[in-house]
Amino acid sequence: MITNDLQKRLYWHKNPEAIEKNFTSKYNCFYLIYFEHFDDIETAITREKQIKGWTSQKKENLIKEFNPDWKFLNEEIE
Repeated sequence: MITNDLQKRLYWHKNPEAIEKNFTSKYNCFYLIYFEHFDDIETAITREKQIKGWTSQKKENLIKEFNPDWKFLNEEIE
């Protein structure tokens, strides 16, 4: 998911509105384990679409390369 304020996005992942039926609420996704930074929104959108098209294994390999211990990164961003 693309955002221009990662700290704010992490806050909403931890504190979803009670009536929301979003991905975070449905799957209890609260922890950041991977992110990329882009200065250009078009590049970010292209990259997000690219990754969304990958297999789960390829996504896992990307995470392992970036964050081998699958450490929660929320506190590093906040």
